[in-house]
Amino acid sequence: MKYHLIINSVKSVEKLENAWSDSDYINLLDRFGLANAETSKPEELLELLYLAISDFEPEEAAAIVLDYKLSNHLNKNQIDEISHEMLLDKISEEYADITLHHELYNINQLLNSAYNGTFPNAKATIITFEITPNKEVTKEIVLKALCVTLANNNVIKRLFVDQLAGKEAFDEAEDIIWKLESKENNTYALTTSDYWMSRDEFIDAEFDVNILEFEEENE
Repeated sequence: MKYHLIINSVKSVEKLENAWSDSDYINLLDRFGLANAETSKPEELLELLYLAISDFEPEEAAAIVLDYKLSNHLNKNQIDEISHEMLLDKISEEYADITLHHELYNINQLLNSAYNGTFPNAKATIITFEITPNKEVTKEIVLKALCVTLANNNVIKRLFVDQLAGKEAFDEAEDIIWKLESKENNTYALTTSDYWMSRDEFIDAEFDVNILEFEEENE
């Protein structure tokens, strides 16, 4: 199917709005030894959390936050391993399981702020664009469309050649794009990692693209 896209903006950001709720801060404060944080003013919770975190070694703090957010996906050994690797590498870009990249990004950036840069700084990319026709707009469709205007050395174009060409299912699109929001007038906002799509990789701001969809063969 043929689509027309207009890219309105591409922003690089170091944290995502609403990545953490007040409830998250209260629960984390309890895990870091500060009970009854619910009595604190909401606007004070994050600074209190930074103070509580600073009493711990970076690896310990990372393990506590990882356990809070990802204990349903990672076992203790994996959490211990990642808590050390996070100090050296951008784990939210390099971890093998891309389904966890979004949460790992938010964890990394929380710790990066708490320790004033001890953890590597990762970035996210927010893209606003218009797409017509505005129907059947999925993460897969959007990703295939945007890749047309990305530089040839883009990591998606290098790793997912057959998926982009419609030769294989592109299930990974669901996790490469962290968030896809429908706005008004055929406009969407997309959030992903700077690792997947960075601001300086975009070439054209307006273009047409013909999307090839994967079709399973009937036996």
